[in-house]
Amino acid sequence: MTSAQVPQRREIATSLPGPRSLELMARRRAAVPAGVGGTMPVFAERAAGGIVVDVDGNSLIDLGAGIAVLTVGSSADKVVEAVHEQVERFTHTCFQVTPYESYVALAERLNGLVPGNIERRSFFVNSGAEAVENAVKIARASTGRQAVVAFDHAFHGRTLLGMSLTSKAMPYKAGFGPLAPEVYRAPYSYPYRCPVGAPASECGPACAEAAMKMMDKQIGADRIAALVVEPVLGEGGVVVPGEGFLPTLASYCADNGIIFVADEVQAGFGRTGRWFSCEHWGIVPDIVTTAKGLGGGLPIGGVTARADIVDSIHPGGLGSTFGGNPVSCAAALAAIEEVEQHGLLERAAAIGSIFERYLLPLVEDVPAVGDVRVIGAMAAVELVADGQSKLPDPAAASKVLARCHEEGVVLLKAGTFDNVVRILPPLVIGDDLLQEGLEILEKAVRSL
Repeated sequence: MTSAQVPQRREIATSLPGPRSLELMARRRAAVPAGVGGTMPVFAERAAGGIVVDVDGNSLIDLGAGIAVLTVGSSADKVVEAVHEQVERFTHTCFQVTPYESYVALAERLNGLVPGNIERRSFFVNSGAEAVENAVKIARASTGRQAVVAFDHAFHGRTLLGMSLTSKAMPYKAGFGPLAPEVYRAPYSYPYRCPVGAPASECGPACAEAAMKMMDKQIGADRIAALVVEPVLGEGGVVVPGEGFLPTLASYCADNGIIFVADEVQAGFGRTGRWFSCEHWGIVPDIVTTAKGLGGGLPIGGVTARADIVDSIHPGGLGSTFGGNPVSCAAALAAIEEVEQHGLLERAAAIGSIFERYLLPLVEDVPAVGDVRVIGAMAAVELVADGQSKLPDPAAASKVLARCHEEGVVLLKAGTFDNVVRILPPLVIGDDLLQEGLEILEKAVRSL
């Protein structure tokens, strides 16, 4: 379904949700657990470019991209073609039973894209959470150590180990214990809310120092297998760490034999204007985990690791029945082509400039806006009740989202305190559509 087949304009034909979506919502409530959350009560029928068309004929501006999945847009031409061709040939054999070339080709591409001129290996799983679990498994086996360090405001998935690594209790961990052992938490550099009380300009080095002291005193560096970090926090509120934070931690890991794992599931694969967000700080991780944007809309997760680390795992120690499914591998290879041929890394940077033009003035103009953060096509507006105390205002975020949703703009909430409006458009969205969506967001924020 190309952009030409889905007109790239916002059109509201009914109230939102419309009658057909209301009917489907009633069916959903009867058939699907309430624990499966929802952002908007509308059901999609078609999507392409920067538009989602619902079952009532409403065309919505997509500033959520299926939670950062649709980097190349929904049903991108090359992805559709590759998937169609692969489905006609075969849909599954299991790579561990009778392998196929597309898996190997995708591993070769990832090994070449991940930063650092070192020998690497890649293998594939089903999701970002599974990728992170495998990264920890590899780190523990290769180092002979057990402790794992994650960070405040982190999100690493909903599996047992994933939610143990995740910082936020509600809704991710509440009631689901006991959690996995030997997981420790360190402060993450959050310049707007520096956890160690340093000025924003000094937050990076100060938090790195606090994290290293915590690891030395509470765990012991020689017991730590892996440090797992999102170079840019996603669910945590699009938090960009202060300068010096990540390089200092990477050096600490190298000095102490700790595996540095970059969770690039949300911020990676072109979202920030680089293939991987860690590139903004010159970081060369030992292991990189990917998912979301990797598959062009199809489910796949990847683990790309230093060869000497991952080759220490015994045969059969890694694998997955569906991991690296041939259809998903074909889609991922096509998505990489889409990014390269359409200059989507440069496009992400251009989207960031548009974000800054519309969103940065809100910090000065609207008392309820505590902070605006932009890195490529990833942005956040953090809302507070009081600019002096920085008291989070989740109700204001909900109000802004509700107003935008009513106007036909898909936006997401984020942040440990549920007070962040998160903006993650497909990189193929047109300027006119993006600006219209941001104007609606700006108006909703200024109404506060």
